[in-house]
Amino acid sequence: LVFSLMSLIWLTLLISAHLAECVPEKPKRSALNQLTRTLLRNYDCGVRPVHNWTTPTTVYIDLTLRSVLDVDGKTQSITTSIWYRQVWTDEFLVWDPDEFEGIKEISLSSEAIWIPDVIISEFVDEGKSPPIPYVYVNSSGSVKNKRPIQAVLACTLEMYAFPFDKQNCSLTFRSLLHSVQEINLALLRNENTTANDRKQFMNDGEWELLSIPSRYRLSQQNETEYAYIQFNVLIRRRPLLYVVGLLIPSIFLMLVDVMSFYLPLNSGTRITFKISILLGYTVFRVNMTDELPVTAVRTSLIGVFFVVCMALLMLSLIKSILVVKLLHYSEKEVKEMSVSACLLDKYGSAGHVFTESDLLSLNEIQDTPTGLEWLLQELVSLRLAFSQEDSESAAQSEWLALCSKLDCFLFRLYLLVLGLYAGTLLLLWVNWSFA
Repeated sequence: LVFSLMSLIWLTLLISAHLAECVPEKPKRSALNQLTRTLLRNYDCGVRPVHNWTTPTTVYIDLTLRSVLDVDGKTQSITTSIWYRQVWTDEFLVWDPDEFEGIKEISLSSEAIWIPDVIISEFVDEGKSPPIPYVYVNSSGSVKNKRPIQAVLACTLEMYAFPFDKQNCSLTFRSLLHSVQEINLALLRNENTTANDRKQFMNDGEWELLSIPSRYRLSQQNETEYAYIQFNVLIRRRPLLYVVGLLIPSIFLMLVDVMSFYLPLNSGTRITFKISILLGYTVFRVNMTDELPVTAVRTSLIGVFFVVCMALLMLSLIKSILVVKLLHYSEKEVKEMSVSACLLDKYGSAGHVFTESDLLSLNEIQDTPTGLEWLLQELVSLRLAFSQEDSESAAQSEWLALCSKLDCFLFRLYLLVLGLYAGTLLLLWVNWSFA
C-alpha cells in the first residue's frame, strides 16, 4: 500500500512537471513598454510640465520653407509648404537610461503629453497637412515636435510690378493664451543660418526664395506681455514665362501696326489691315486674361500696358481713317475745281487765251460747220479733254503729296508717344528686376 501510494505521488509529480513544461511562460514586458508606462502613469497632459510654476517654458522654434504653391492676389493669400519644428523641455518626462536598458530617446503620442499652444497668426487654412501623431522625447526631458504644414496664409500682396514683383509675407508664431511669464519663445537656429537656408527649397518653380529673416519681439496686451517670433518670407517671381507669353507677342503686334504705316494711302488696304491687327490683339488679350493677376485694390502695370497698347492701336486706326477720308474728300473737290478751271482756260497750256468773241465764233462754227471747221472743232474738243485730265491729275498728285506729308507727321508723332511709353515701362521693369 505504501509502495502504491509512493508510485501515485511520483506519477502525479511527473505529470505536473510535464504540464508545467507545456504551459508557455508569461512574457516579460519590454524595457520600452515599461518606460512608456512609467512616464505616463501619473502624467497630466493638461498641466504645464514644470515643477516650479514660476519657471517659464521656453519653446524653441525653427522654420524651413519647402515650396511656394500658390499666390492669389484676389484673396490676398499665399499657399506654402513648410517644415515646422518645436523643441521644449518637459520636466516630467525624465528618466535614467541605465534603468531601461540604455534607452535614451522614445516616441510618445502627441495626445498623451502636454503640447504648447503655439499658433501662426496669419493662418487662413491649414491645407492638406499630413498628421504626425508622435513626438520624440529624450532622457533629459527634451521634446521634439517636427511636422510638415501646408499653410494658407494671409499676406498683403503687391502686384503692381507683375511679372517683376517681389513679395514679403510673414509667419508670426505666438502662444494663443500664455504670457511670456508662462511660455517664452526662442529661435532654434541663429538668425543668419535661418535667413540663408535655401537647401530644402524647391527652386525650379515660378518663385525664387531670396531670404527668410526672423526676429523676436514682445507685445503688450492688457498689461500682459506676449512673446512673438516673426519669419519674413521674401520671394521673387521669375518673369521669363510671362515675358515670352505676354509681353513679346504684344510687342510684335505693335511693331506690325507701326509697319502698316508704310502701306500707300490710296491703296485701300491700310485700314483693313489695321482693323485685323486690332481684332487679333483683342482676341489675344481675352485669351491671356487668366494669366494676369487679379487684384481688387490696384491694377497691375502689365494690365495698364495692355490697355494702353489697345488704345494706341485704336488711335492709329482713327488717324488712318481721318487721313484717308481727307484724301478721298479732297479728290472730289479738286475734280470740281479742275472742271471750272478748264472752262475758264481751255487752251492755257498752248499760250492762247480765248475771249467771249472766240466762244461766240466757236458757237457760230458749231451752227454751220464745214469740213475744215468741223475738224477744227474736234481738235479743240480733244485738246480741252487732255487739258482737263492733266489739270485733274496734277491737282490730285499735289493733294496726295500734302496728305502724305500729314500722314508722315502724324506717324512720327505716334512713334514719339509709343517710344516714350515703351521707354518708361522698360526702365521701370528693369529697375524692379535688378532691385
